[in-house]
Amino acid sequence: MARYAVIDVGTNSVKFHIGDRYADGTWSTVVDRADVTRHGEGLDAGGGVFTPDAMERTAVAIADMAAEARRQGVTAVAAVGTMGLRTAHNGGDLIASVAQRCGIRIEVIPGAEEARLAYLAVKAGLRLDAGSTVIFDTGGGSSQFTFGRGNAVTERFSLNVGAVRFAEDHGLAGTVSPAALQRAMDAIGAELSRLDAAAAPDVLVGMGGAVTNLTAVMLGLRVYDPDAVQGAALTGHEVDRQIELYRSQSTEERRRIVGLQPKRAEVILAGACIVRTVMRKLRKDELTVSDRGLRHGLLIDRFGG
Repeated sequence: MARYAVIDVGTNSVKFHIGDRYADGTWSTVVDRADVTRHGEGLDAGGGVFTPDAMERTAVAIADMAAEARRQGVTAVAAVGTMGLRTAHNGGDLIASVAQRCGIRIEVIPGAEEARLAYLAVKAGLRLDAGSTVIFDTGGGSSQFTFGRGNAVTERFSLNVGAVRFAEDHGLAGTVSPAALQRAMDAIGAELSRLDAAAAPDVLVGMGGAVTNLTAVMLGLRVYDPDAVQGAALTGHEVDRQIELYRSQSTEERRRIVGLQPKRAEVILAGACIVRTVMRKLRKDELTVSDRGLRHGLLIDRFGG
């Protein structure tokens, strides 16, 4: 048995996973969690730079994860950064700070690589039919799309559509009017226009913090249960119900909703709007939820043998 750790530095959260790989190629989870650091907070408004507070929160979270990995006796750690680090002018400052603090070297990966790793995670975690599949992973700064049939990937791309930016740009952190919500939905739709010409897939799979939190709220999970979330069916009707719930509540009211991670209260409405828009453009009334994300694909890719 060998033990490995991966860290996924996203725009809204830092995700951490430790897994044991056995001689027969199977894996078991030791640690799997996410810290919402709001790394990309104010990124657009601040001229494309991370704020000092956001960088400090994120660096502290990564250093804590590195320390936990050492305590758990991991053989190696892989760390990647996504949309926020791809675009921020001072992203190198965070990378240098983390390396100095704890020796972790963050590799900034392109959007297409995010999509590939997400596809690996889903294929390993869900038993999907051999028909056409679209997998999307929506995060704080971007959304990744992978189109495939069976085990073959036919197309993959990343769009700069994320919950943090739309929450900030359209004031979706608290109560909003129906008209303001529609303007936000229209803006999201315009930026997801690349999906307009896509054929409706046989299966649509959603992953990422917005999708899993929507599912946890649907299931009323007071304590997050990845096994309950994995493979769940999330309908368009349920997403619409939750959009209206979040639209009509303040940030503090949202934090009391059973199943919603409190630190996601400010961005959950924007995330739900992105999820619903994807479903409409791909003409699917239901999606299959994957609790497994980029970090699981990274684990398989780097340490799968």
